[in-house]
Amino acid sequence: MSDSPAGRLQALFEGHRLTPTQRRIAHCMVRRAGDVAFLSSVELADLAGVSQPSVTRFAVALGFDGYPALRRHLREVAPAGEATASEGGEHNEYQQAVLAEIENLRHLAELLADPAPVERAGRLLAASRPLPVLGLRAASSQARGFAYFAAKVHPDVRLLDEGGSMLTDRIDATVRAGATALLCFALPRHPREVVEALEYARGAGLTVVTVAESAFAPVAAHSDLLIPAAVGTGLAFDTACAPMLLGRVLLEAMADELPDAQARLEEFDTKAAARGLFVE
Repeated sequence: MSDSPAGRLQALFEGHRLTPTQRRIAHCMVRRAGDVAFLSSVELADLAGVSQPSVTRFAVALGFDGYPALRRHLREVAPAGEATASEGGEHNEYQQAVLAEIENLRHLAELLADPAPVERAGRLLAASRPLPVLGLRAASSQARGFAYFAAKVHPDVRLLDEGGSMLTDRIDATVRAGATALLCFALPRHPREVVEALEYARGAGLTVVTVAESAFAPVAAHSDLLIPAAVGTGLAFDTACAPMLLGRVLLEAMADELPDAQARLEEFDTKAAARGLFVE
């Protein structure tokens, strides 16, 4: 965990059993790590889309007497000099959405200061033959993009991007074929069947590596290794620049663990050139 405002907030929340509403507040606080210590309970409730009493109950769940006590603690662990000034006042809503995504990428960069989780994920994914990659609904494009590139260096990648009653059958098929790990992309809103699929996968013996918007996402309880990457919520539909970039980082870590990755890429390039596959 990095020694940043976001990292210290993550450490504060770890070990607590939070309700979905409380996870939403925690996620909002991590996204606003630079200035959350200076927000009132009403302001935080408005940003998180919850009620003010929910913020108070959240503070109590963390072991504080109330929100003022939590805020005093946050000011002690995140001095004013670390706060980031709000940039939204002079920008339109589209610019604000872009700036929020830039901040999400900054948080991801801070997280990656400790490369151990990503390196562990790379080893798990490289060793799994086949490698199932799960992503439903909003997360299907992330899973599909990862699987497309992963197939160029990994010998057997299986995309699971459709739900329904056959999803568990497909998980069973990967286990029978020798899979040892499953990569899941899980983004809001979280389909119930993703949570159920991860629970099933772990019960079948797979090690679950998950990319989710926060460490407090509903899928966290069913993941062996969860690496968070925040989504942008400033537009009508969430934006997922950080989860997409984290997926590419995991690809790099996995490729580093595959001794023939470079040879496979060169072979693909040779065949693509012979077929005239791309326009230069």
